Amino acid sequence: MLFGRDIGIDLGTTSVLVSTRGKGVILREPSVVAMDKNTGRLLNVGMAAQRMLGRTPGNIVAIRPLRDGAISDYDMTERMLKELVRKAINFGLFKPRIIISVSSGITEVEERAVIDAGIEAGARKVYLMEAPLAAAVGAGIDIAKPDGHMVVDIGGGTTDAAVLSLSGVVESESIKAGGEAFDDAIIKYIRRKHNVLIGDSTAEELKKSIGCVFPRSESTSVDVKGRCLMTGLPRIVPISTTEILEAFEEVTERILETIHRVLESTPPELVADVSQNGIVLTGGGSLLWGFDKLIETRTNIPTHIADDAELCVGYGIGKSLELVNDMHEGTINLARRKQMKS
Repeated sequence: MLFGRDIGIDLGTTSVLVSTRGKGVILREPSVVAMDKNTGRLLNVGMAAQRMLGRTPGNIVAIRPLRDGAISDYDMTERMLKELVRKAINFGLFKPRIIISVSSGITEVEERAVIDAGIEAGARKVYLMEAPLAAAVGAGIDIAKPDGHMVVDIGGGTTDAAVLSLSGVVESESIKAGGEAFDDAIIKYIRRKHNVLIGDSTAEELKKSIGCVFPRSESTSVDVKGRCLMTGLPRIVPISTTEILEAFEEVTERILETIHRVLESTPPELVADVSQNGIVLTGGGSLLWGFDKLIETRTNIPTHIADDAELCVGYGIGKSLELVNDMHEGTINLARRKQMKS
């Protein structure tokens, strides 16, 4: 398209999704950047850079520029965005307008950093959209009606729980606990229980293969390779689903407490709507076995996982590009609005 195509970006801690109007999600890349320390040259972005994590020589560093749903390395985030925008657009006479999804717990300073990074990456205008709102749109929920819906978006770095009505967020809370927190929990547990150190990618594989947050009817186990902390030599230990359940307990409790707090501070009429409409889970973390069962058991509210849960925010931003002309440019000052309410 010659005249600057509008694009939507889900700037996640573990992966970045890029959407365009009418086409949905066109790019999905891990949030990893590889660069040469000596020259400062950008070597790779996304999947190619992720393969380098933990395997690079001294002069090359592979880093994740986003931590816990916020920008931790501004320069690298800007360069990563620039590369992804270039891939998405190829060529256009005008700069695109970009909608970027942000966690509902973002501070004003973090908002400013996201907007500046978007402008530096080549945007004409940057619009921010709260992740739970985008996730609800992507999950196909009609949020325009005066009807309460609850969305819990469990991403890589953060979990956002929000009650939505009339196309807006009525009550929300965000905590820095998501997929990466589950990986860290596995690493800490195996280190403490078995005296074996494993890497991030091994922990993630373990989470995906036998990870669960609700007791399974039958327990299975897999052999995990790591480094013995006593001898420094490779060692294999069997890890069962019951052990993983125990390792995840602290993180799952934090997520459940967040859901409870949001429900407690929501107006009673909307809570009644939520109990009827149910809770919708989105984000990669919601795919952990038994998350819907666990939340349903603890809240007595029907809970289900959205279709394509990992891509919901990306789909939602893609659909929201239709409304970009009605959106407010610049910061949305979520933190300030919350202070005014309280």
